[in-house]
Amino acid sequence: MPEKKTVMRAKQAKREGKSPSTQAGEFVHEEIKKIRKGEHGARSAKQAIAIGLSEARRAGVNLKPPKAGTVPEKTRKSAERAYEKGQQHEPVSATRSRARVKALKKESTTAASHSALSRQTHEAATKRSKSDRSAAAKKAARTKGPEERSAAAKKAARTRARNAHS
Repeated sequence: MPEKKTVMRAKQAKREGKSPSTQAGEFVHEEIKKIRKGEHGARSAKQAIAIGLSEARRAGVNLKPPKAGTVPEKTRKSAERAYEKGQQHEPVSATRSRARVKALKKESTTAASHSALSRQTHEAATKRSKSDRSAAAKKAARTKGPEERSAAAKKAARTRARNAHS
């Protein structure tokens, strides 16, 4: 069950006109925090992200299920069910929630480690084309506010300076 704060942050992102995937990011972030705190575990970083996305869909975030052929059929069906549940605004069964947490408690917490998430991110990025990655970076630069843009530029300058010395 997502925390009220997470749902509020996702609603705030929606009001600001941010994309459904950005809204869902709040739930993924919460899931990673839960695993790091030791509330439960996950088998992999991919599973931790999937749990967060599922919770987002169930909480009513308008995050469409993936298209056929992009992910395993089982995953797609599960995402479709979560999406439909979220659109109906029905409460989740307490028995189901308890069973889910009980199963996840047996899993390791290393799925949310920095290295595991870094590996997952790198793997996901390599599946995208160079033009896709470039377009995403350009959009990110366009949609940043002036403060964020300034902070990003300063960080880039620091990175360039650090890499020039090595």
